[in-house]
Amino acid sequence: MIVYGAYGYTGQLVVERALARGMRPVLAGRNAAPLAEMAQRLGLEHRVADLFELEGALEGASTVIHCAGPFSTTSRPMVDACLRTGTNYIDITGEIDVFEAILARTDEAAAAGVVLLPGAGFDVVPSDCLAAMLARSMVDPVRLDLAVRMDGGFSAGTVTTAVEALGQRARCRIGGTIVAVPPERRSRTAAFADGTARVSAVSWGDVSTAYHSTAIPDITVYTTIPSALTTVSEHLGGVLGRPMVRRSLQAVARRLPGPSASARGRSVSQIWGEVTGADGSRASGTVTTPNGYAFTADAVVEIARRIGTVPPGAYTPSRALGPDFVGSLVGVTVSV
Repeated sequence: MIVYGAYGYTGQLVVERALARGMRPVLAGRNAAPLAEMAQRLGLEHRVADLFELEGALEGASTVIHCAGPFSTTSRPMVDACLRTGTNYIDITGEIDVFEAILARTDEAAAAGVVLLPGAGFDVVPSDCLAAMLARSMVDPVRLDLAVRMDGGFSAGTVTTAVEALGQRARCRIGGTIVAVPPERRSRTAAFADGTARVSAVSWGDVSTAYHSTAIPDITVYTTIPSALTTVSEHLGGVLGRPMVRRSLQAVARRLPGPSASARGRSVSQIWGEVTGADGSRASGTVTTPNGYAFTADAVVEIARRIGTVPPGAYTPSRALGPDFVGSLVGVTVSV
């Protein structure tokens, strides 16, 4: 098993979790110095590889855990290399377009004998599994609303990816098609496990994955980011979309340290979901997990452990491992 981007914030957590589970991952990435230091400190093999010269780095590996975002840039070359080398692919993306691109390659994956499984972390394992649980509770589900609350702070990679979306309208799915969120769906109330909160629409990965997992045609995802920030982002789209401004913001984001171990230990992350049937009936549920980054490390390593049992193809988490997979992970509470 290879962890690519091993010296990044989430990559390090994944490696730590893998070692705790008795695994000996190979460390890989583009930057030689931090990679060599980490490998020496942990006594692990390492491989330096550019994203466009990956075949050698993947040699002999059954699975790669891809932790180097933003995945809108990095996922395609890694998936291409996995298909050429027969390596299973796991990543931690939450980007709608990345999901759509990878899930469209299921026939290529089947022909190559590999599994492509994007979104193996907090994006989007708990929300995807909850969506699938709710869908199976309804005879004819037609609408799905999900809401996400992640406490404890964010990593440099998460913020860098978020900067890419600044100035853009949030997206949802209506009638099976991904569109800009209409005004009547921009905010609502969500009933998280610890109480209700006002939430605003966001371009979360489930706009793609929940549709592939459930075939529900109308899907909107919300978060606890204040609606005022969303409005400001949309109104300043022309400025925030300028390459120079975006590069400057991303440079600042890359210097963020990410949540400390104590901050991760003190915080939890939550998902709420509600599905509506064609007859107007509704079912709802919640998932509470440890801090999103801690959850990601556990989920990714467990998926890597089980991926050999999944037939070749491209999958969402719930389609690969079943809706109940999330409940098997450490510290997770599910209520439907």
